[in-house]
Amino acid sequence: MIKLKIKSGDNVKVIAGDHKGSEGKVLSINREKNKAIVEGVNVVKKHTKPSAQNPQGGIIEKEAPIHISNLSLLTAKGETTRVGYKMEGDKKVRYSKKSNEVI
Repeated sequence: MIKLKIKSGDNVKVIAGDHKGSEGKVLSINREKNKAIVEGVNVVKKHTKPSAQNPQGGIIEKEAPIHISNLSLLTAKGETTRVGYKMEGDKKVRYSKKSNEVI
């Protein structure tokens, strides 16, 4: 398992694949498979049987996981950047390598 530089709640941009260029907020991350679920990106239709939560059943749309390598973190200005780590005092913080600002 590798060290992930993207966390839940980060704003990211898709840099490769079918959804290249779309942006969204990371909802969750699966560390074992190195995949993330991004809000509004890679939306698929799923057929569901009627159940207690969904008595009607039918077709629902939900976000499918996308690989971490296809995502790039966005800075406050909205440009893509790589992520680095540095020590500020005795705290380890993430920073943008493009603008050198703490994320």
